[in-house]
Amino acid sequence: MAINETHRADLTSWVESAQTPGSDFPIQNLPFGIFKRAGRAETARVGAAIGDHIVDISACVDEGLITGAAAVPAERCRAPTLNDLMELGGDAASSLRRVLSDLLRVGSLAYRNDPGISRRVLVPMYEAEMRLPAHIGDYSDFYASIDHARNVGSMLRPDNPLLPNYRYVPVGYHGRASSIVPSGTHVRRPTGQIREDPDEPPTFVPTKRLDYEMELGIFIGPGNAQGSAIPILNADRHVFGVCLLNDWSARDVQAWEYQPLGPFLAKSFATTISPWVITLEALEPYRAPAYVRPDGDPAPLPHLLWESDQRRGGFDITLEVYVRTTAMRQRRQDPALVSRGHFTTMYWTVAQLVAHHASNGCNLRAGDLLGSGTVSGPEKESRGSLIERTWRGREPLRLPTGEMRTFLEDGDEVIMHGYCERSGFARIGFGECSGMIIPAL
Repeated sequence: MAINETHRADLTSWVESAQTPGSDFPIQNLPFGIFKRAGRAETARVGAAIGDHIVDISACVDEGLITGAAAVPAERCRAPTLNDLMELGGDAASSLRRVLSDLLRVGSLAYRNDPGISRRVLVPMYEAEMRLPAHIGDYSDFYASIDHARNVGSMLRPDNPLLPNYRYVPVGYHGRASSIVPSGTHVRRPTGQIREDPDEPPTFVPTKRLDYEMELGIFIGPGNAQGSAIPILNADRHVFGVCLLNDWSARDVQAWEYQPLGPFLAKSFATTISPWVITLEALEPYRAPAYVRPDGDPAPLPHLLWESDQRRGGFDITLEVYVRTTAMRQRRQDPALVSRGHFTTMYWTVAQLVAHHASNGCNLRAGDLLGSGTVSGPEKESRGSLIERTWRGREPLRLPTGEMRTFLEDGDEVIMHGYCERSGFARIGFGECSGMIIPAL
C-alpha cells in the first residue's frame, strides 16, 4: 500500500459530522463493519463509517453508484460478515474505499446531481446495531510488548523476568473464537479454580482478580495453504485491517492453571473487540519504524527479518483505557483515563506476528483474528492492564470519585479508544471497545 488521494488532509465530506474536530471517522478513514437497523427484520450487511453515519454499501450498489473494479468487492458487501470481502485482498478493498471516498467528498458529482442519495445510502449510527465484523474461525493471542512481558515476568521471576525465548520468538497461544463478542456486550464475571493458600487445595469460586488487557486485533485477509509459509515480505498482503481488542483475564485463575501449558479458562470466557475494522490502507500515513532493539538483543532470525519491515513495520497508534464505575454512572461523571500507551513500543511487528504464525505451515484463513498482546510502555501510565497498573494489586489505583481499584469490580465498565495523529494528515480513530462487568451466576 502507498499513500494516495484518499489520504489527503484537505479532503472534506458532504457528511457534515465527518468534519467534527476529533471525529474518529473522517473521510480519510472509512473503516468497514457489519450493521443492521435496530428493530427491523433485515439482513446484517457491510457498511463503512463516515462521521456519525454508516454508508450502506449494498444501497450504493443498488443506486448504481459503484461500478468498475469496485463492483466485485461491493457485491460481497451484501454478506452478513466481512469474510467474503477480506479474502479478496487489499487491492479489492482499496478499490472500494477509493470509490467511497469519491462518492462522499465535497464536490462529488453523484451527490451534486442528486443530494437525495444521502437519505438512501446513509444510516445514522444511533439507528444501527453493530455485529461482529467477521465470522472468526480461529483466534490466536500474542505477547508482543516487551514492557508488558518484563512487568509481568518481574512479578513472578524478579531476577529473570524475560524467558530465554522472548527475544527470538513471538510468543503466543491459541485462544477461543466462540467467546469473542462485539463492543457493548456485558461480560459476566467468570468462576474458576483458585488456589489462594499454597497449603490448601484450590476452590471453585468467582474470580477476585478480573482484569482487562488493551490490545490491537489483527484481521487476516487472504489466507495461505496448509503446509505453506507466509514470507515476511508478503505478510502485509495477508492482513485486511485492525481493530481494538480487550483480552479479559481472570488473574487468579490464570496463576493456578497456566503451568505447564499456558492460558486457558482464565481467558476463554470473553474477548471484546470494536466493531470497525481499520484497513491497512487507511493506516498507511501512520507507519513507523519497528521497535529499536537495544544493544545486546539478538536480531530476529532470517525468516522474521526484512529491512523494509524494520524501517516501516510499526504503526503510530495511541491506545487509551478508561474505567467508569457504578458510582460514576450514578453521578453522571465521565469515565476516568487509567492508561495511555503507544503501539510503537511493541517488540514484534504485525508482519512478524503473521509470518511467525504461518512459519510452520499453519493455514490462516480470511477472518482469523490475531491479538497483539497487551500494549504497555515503560511508564506507569502506559501500562495496558490493571495487574501492571496496580503492580499485582499492591499499588491500588485511585479514581476521581475516591474509589480504589486493584482489579475490576462488578458494575465497572472498561472503555478503550485508539487513534492516529500525524502532522500533514487527518486524525483517524477506531471507535469504541467497551464492556461492563456483571456478577457471576
